[in-house]
Amino acid sequence: MDQSLYYLVQEPEVVLESNPVLILLHGFGSNEEDLFSFASELPKNYYIVSVRAPKPLAPYGYAWFDIQFDAYGNKITNDEEAWLAKNLVIDFINEVVNKYPIDKDNVNLIGFSQGAILSYAVALTQPKLVNKVVALSGYFKKDLIKDYLPQEEYKHLKFFISHGTVDQVISIEDARKISPILTELGITHTYKEYPVGHGVAPQNFYDLRKFIEEN
Repeated sequence: MDQSLYYLVQEPEVVLESNPVLILLHGFGSNEEDLFSFASELPKNYYIVSVRAPKPLAPYGYAWFDIQFDAYGNKITNDEEAWLAKNLVIDFINEVVNKYPIDKDNVNLIGFSQGAILSYAVALTQPKLVNKVVALSGYFKKDLIKDYLPQEEYKHLKFFISHGTVDQVISIEDARKISPILTELGITHTYKEYPVGHGVAPQNFYDLRKFIEEN
């Protein structure tokens, strides 16, 4: 797995002494240009950084970690690759914060599918690195988090979670398990469902943008 992460960056229209940043993490089989297509519609005071996952997939996509299916159709994830990917994202956050004039207390993640899975894992294992998380069409992969930290460590975090009610890739039932866990951890969050599959509906985008603007 290549340890250097390629990324696209859109600088804020007004560069302050330190600006907030939105780091975009795409899903399985996609690339850094996917979520970056939202960049021009996101708040103008943010750095927008869209990261390419490290594992190439034919013909043009990338993945954060491999997914296979057994003879019964059960999904099998490569947990070693997932763990490495989580650490790559943590290292990348530190790299970007040191490279650009970014407010270290206002680092925010937007993840879709595999990117959402990693966003949960990074925020809950390294909460000091993260302020807000937008988790789209993902689920909780507990073995990437292992032990939860004391609630005090999480009190600043805010999550926006969304999922399609007819998602054919990650079930709505898996998504509905997340809110009770965050409530138990004392984490402020918003959970919304939309009548779509594995994707981001226009209303979903408007809602997540409003969340970013207001928090």
